[in-house]
Amino acid sequence: MNLPNWLTVSRISAVPLLVWILGTNQVSSSHGEKELLASAVVVFAAITDRLDGYLARKRGQVTRMGMLLDPLADKLLIASALIALVQFNPRVVSAWVVVVVIARELLVTELRVVGAAEGFTIQARDLGKWKMAVQVVAVIASILDHRWPAVHFPVSRFALSLNIELVANITIWLMVALSVASAADYFVAFWTKIDQAHKRERPSVRAVPSRHANKLTKLRSKQGVPLR
Repeated sequence: MNLPNWLTVSRISAVPLLVWILGTNQVSSSHGEKELLASAVVVFAAITDRLDGYLARKRGQVTRMGMLLDPLADKLLIASALIALVQFNPRVVSAWVVVVVIARELLVTELRVVGAAEGFTIQARDLGKWKMAVQVVAVIASILDHRWPAVHFPVSRFALSLNIELVANITIWLMVALSVASAADYFVAFWTKIDQAHKRERPSVRAVPSRHANKLTKLRSKQGVPLR
């Protein structure tokens, strides 16, 4: 176990803590303590997500364990947070949104498993990376919206306001759109790999009957059998 892997494990450990904070009555929400603590856990997980990958590449500590646990930690964090938010803040997070996001993750995971069985890998796509960033913002905004739908900042004689509910709704719809788009992107990449693999196999398949045909032609010519 190296430092990047420990950071990944800490992110996985943050998942049950986040679910407990959002679901328990032991953490008060009268002054937003619950929302701030849950948001801090998500921010911590997002920081470790960037940090473990950076350290693994910089130190040359990319391991099979890290390659397995890193995407698993991301999926567990987002899926668990969204499922908890359906109960915690159903006004913003609907059940169908969670179904779309989780279905996308299952589809991509299945495509990677099938690709590995076929002997190729599907690298992380840019849409998937953007999707993760939007998901983190959507989760944090949905948590804070439970206590503060809008925040006002008095600046001199002016009052600036941040509509957290609007931010949550926009990022959730953007998250759904990116989930669908990235799923389609992975699917196209998968079929492209499959098609390339089949094209490489076709010449070897055709070569077998051609060799047998040449042997049969030589045998017939020696025996004086007409070729037609």
